[in-house]
Amino acid sequence: MGSARIFIQSDWQQALRKADGEAWVSCKIAGKPTIYGCLKCLGVGSDGIPHITSSDEFVVHAVTKKSISVSCPSENTSSKFLSPYTGFARIHGKSITCMDVSSGGGLGLSTSTDGSMKIWQTNNGEIRRVLEGHIYDVNCCMFFPSGMVVLSGGMDSQIKIWSVEDASCPVTFKGHQAGILDLAVVDRGRNVLSCSRDGTARLWDCGRSSCLAVVAECGVPINGMCIGVPDNTVNLGSHEEPPSDREVGTGGKLLLLAREDKKLQGVSVQSRTPIFVFDGSDAFNCCTFISSMSVLAGTQDGNIYTLDVRNTRTPVQTLCKSGAPVLSLMPFGEGFIASQGDGTCFVLQQDSAQVLELIGPDYDPVYKVAAMDKLVYTCCRDGIIRKYQLTDL
Repeated sequence: MGSARIFIQSDWQQALRKADGEAWVSCKIAGKPTIYGCLKCLGVGSDGIPHITSSDEFVVHAVTKKSISVSCPSENTSSKFLSPYTGFARIHGKSITCMDVSSGGGLGLSTSTDGSMKIWQTNNGEIRRVLEGHIYDVNCCMFFPSGMVVLSGGMDSQIKIWSVEDASCPVTFKGHQAGILDLAVVDRGRNVLSCSRDGTARLWDCGRSSCLAVVAECGVPINGMCIGVPDNTVNLGSHEEPPSDREVGTGGKLLLLAREDKKLQGVSVQSRTPIFVFDGSDAFNCCTFISSMSVLAGTQDGNIYTLDVRNTRTPVQTLCKSGAPVLSLMPFGEGFIASQGDGTCFVLQQDSAQVLELIGPDYDPVYKVAAMDKLVYTCCRDGIIRKYQLTDL
């Protein structure tokens, strides 16, 4: 992706719904003045799709009821903008900080600064369960692979496991000295991992509610984590002692740690050996595997690094976006989805030069993205969970 990026009025769909309606469009270029333009609706066809024209600096390509493609020829860049299929504004009363979708796609899970964590139906937003037990805010939450159990971590330094069926909390892990910032499930979930403001990443045994090991001690907050299986040429080290029989599925796994001190670290889960440390431009907020060889990591100053785990000394690629903090990253199709602190959320596919922008939030941070097949969900500071249909990708 080049240094130029197109932006559009977040409610373009409403603004251009009738004749003479107008919406702004702009192209930001690193190190150059921003190009500003205007979109105008000339009328609406019998199919309900508006006929849209643009000022000279831009060209409008395909338009549907939910999407519009715009290019800026002078900068040789184009973007497709997709509006939400629907939005759920009544699940929480305040900013929604984390969310996940179950493996079957039928249930959503979200946490909010209103102090609540809720399970809801993805088809209509109807609340099914309220999970109560954390003191203070819940920072992170996720479904286990079964979709019937939930894992959460809070400002109270506690990690909890919940039943989706009856909202009970049979397991609480205690051991961290500060708030939990991210979580990961190992394989089917006999073991889980957590990272915290206290600078440690820990491995837990769900069956006995106990800490099996401190996998890493970084001395600085660990903002995000992701577990994956790297290419088999990566030497993950060997365990000094045989692992406990309570440790299941940690062999051959690499744990990525997004650290506050501008470092992305890779640690072998089973041997607890540091595999690499990569220095970035600012604090790392999030990280993910996109293949056995490639990982992505996003920073507070808006960079997205692509690294090859076989050789992390030089990043394969650095995408410099709008300069807003990169808050979440997740693999999607042959590429990934990223969300940022300025309300932008975009999908980039390996074989496509065009960026797909998921719009709706008006400069409010998009904290997390979850996906199931072609449905993508985002959660935002404005308290709305948005649902997008990416059937045309």
